[in-house]
Amino acid sequence: MSPEPSSALLLGVCDYPEHVSPTLWPDFARQQRELGLSFVRLAEFAWSRMEPRPGEYDWAWLDEAIEVAAAEGLKVVLCTPTAAPPAWLVQAHPEILPVGRDGRVKAFGSRRHSDPASPVFREHSRRITRALAERYGQHPAVIGWQTDNEFGWGDTAQTYTPAARSAFQTWLQARYGTLDALNAAWGNVFWSMEYSDWAQIPLPGQAVAACSPSHTLDFMRFTSGVLASFQAEQVEILRDCSPGRFATHNFMGFFSAYDHYELSRGLDFASWDSYPTGTLTAIGEWQVMEPEVAVAYARTGHPDITAFNHDVYRGLTGHGHWIMEQQCGQIDWAPSNPLPAAGAVALWTAQAWAHGADGVAYFRWQAATMAQEQLHSGLLRHDGTPDRGYAEVQGIDTAAYPLVPVVNRVALLHDYDSLWAYNAQPHAVGMNYWAQTFAYYRALRSLGVDVDIVHPDADLTPYAVIVAPALTVMTPERAAQLEAAATHAHVVFGPRTALRQHSGRAQDGGGAGPLAGLLGVRPLNFDSLPAGLTQDVTLGGSTHAARLWAEAYAPQDTQVLATYAGGPLDGHAAVTRRGPVTVIGAHSDTLIQGVLGDVLHAAGIEVTPLPEGMRVSRRGDHTLVQNWTAETVTWQGHVLLPVSSLFIETASLLATPPERV
Repeated sequence: MSPEPSSALLLGVCDYPEHVSPTLWPDFARQQRELGLSFVRLAEFAWSRMEPRPGEYDWAWLDEAIEVAAAEGLKVVLCTPTAAPPAWLVQAHPEILPVGRDGRVKAFGSRRHSDPASPVFREHSRRITRALAERYGQHPAVIGWQTDNEFGWGDTAQTYTPAARSAFQTWLQARYGTLDALNAAWGNVFWSMEYSDWAQIPLPGQAVAACSPSHTLDFMRFTSGVLASFQAEQVEILRDCSPGRFATHNFMGFFSAYDHYELSRGLDFASWDSYPTGTLTAIGEWQVMEPEVAVAYARTGHPDITAFNHDVYRGLTGHGHWIMEQQCGQIDWAPSNPLPAAGAVALWTAQAWAHGADGVAYFRWQAATMAQEQLHSGLLRHDGTPDRGYAEVQGIDTAAYPLVPVVNRVALLHDYDSLWAYNAQPHAVGMNYWAQTFAYYRALRSLGVDVDIVHPDADLTPYAVIVAPALTVMTPERAAQLEAAATHAHVVFGPRTALRQHSGRAQDGGGAGPLAGLLGVRPLNFDSLPAGLTQDVTLGGSTHAARLWAEAYAPQDTQVLATYAGGPLDGHAAVTRRGPVTVIGAHSDTLIQGVLGDVLHAAGIEVTPLPEGMRVSRRGDHTLVQNWTAETVTWQGHVLLPVSSLFIETASLLATPPERV
């Protein structure tokens, strides 16, 4: 279930009535309604209040909280509370606690302290989900459900318990059938890693040095499947007890630890938690943005980082997406947590809608006066007075944001097998799957182009240009899909394309395996460039500096567009084209932008290079121009104030460069 197509953007808030006195609830609900909010998200971490002792339920407080919201006309999104198992459950069943990569048990005292592979925890998850859904599943105010909360938060997607190891061994036996087949697929003759008993197979990540990338790849697939089945159990219960309501999950930005396409199957739409100032320089250990650029966007976040995640989550189900937690002030979990710029909350909301969001919930209503999140802002301060974000939300006219479809002609391909295989052996400091993929996305957005992010095995027929920045894992079936796409679209590939087969091993015979005929090149050498070392690339009359990575090709009946100049790759092909297929081997922002610009032009897609900090996003007939900088910009008589957005009637206005004041 999703909102009606003709409706406007829904605004809501994450509220925690269990954190404050019930005497405040009626005033809070009234303020929320007066602020223009439509819904509240409740109960995501409230298991200990729902079930204070084993089998003893206390629903009175939640009954009242829902009725107070409903009395003001607010709708409710309820959450299954399984991200925070209560202390009594851990005391009774300590085996449900997760185990980290270091082999240490993660103790009670925070959240996500459970192993999704534990049969005991799964039983209690189903039980509390059913009790909650049976009580509220058909309440007229309840419009939908969020399963759990931020799967994998705190490095918990991969757990190293005995239950996980046993389940992994069983999964491998079902997948490969025989140990001979597994040993061959993983290449276990290397370093004498061959197994003669399924029970010998350990979990990866705890060996003396790096494990086999094939071992790691299969473990990531296994743990992703564990989470998917865990969620599917909840969704089945919610469908049974709460028909007609949507089911979603709040994912996290740039998260790598499971396959989001797999976890989104069975959901009505995906949601994600948007914290633009917190995801600037690194996603976990992987850097995606240069530190000096991050400083310039410290108070807004970078427009393309936030937009990238909108486009990822919009594409997971094909049914739009929601922002289930939208930053509305300073956060508390990044290395530094500056106050957002004035206008940032309204800009983030407008951008979310323009990239397909149908609902936005601000985190949170009142700043927490207790425990771990006391320094995290809310729409209200600790004393209950409106904070800076409150005024910005108050000024949002949701009628200006109709829920019309997002239709784009450019696709960027993204898959988690390639992500896991790439990042298992990055080979260059600063080079990783996200950095490479984001470089191509950033180039497209800087050219004024809207992008769908889709799985490489999805239907590609709607697209005129298909960009595959880091499609490392290649199968014959996937190669056939891409060959078919090249009959109707221009296709651009980045470095390391088709380097590995499905098992994670290099392609038999080397090269690009089943994709070799389409690419028209034979890979020669790749050059991992440390910080400060660059490799020149000549394209036409211009020279570009490749950083981090450069790979060379032997063309086979293929046009060479760019070559390396100097260094060990001197004179070798860096960029090639064969019919509608282009291959880029050098990691250079200016080179990528130049080549993509030519491809887009050839495909008949309007290209409008935008200055740093300005972006354009289109939804239906609406074009939203955004200024993410601290300077005023004038454009065709329109004035964009610092950190703001405006609608223009046609994209043709973009033909005139903006003027800074």
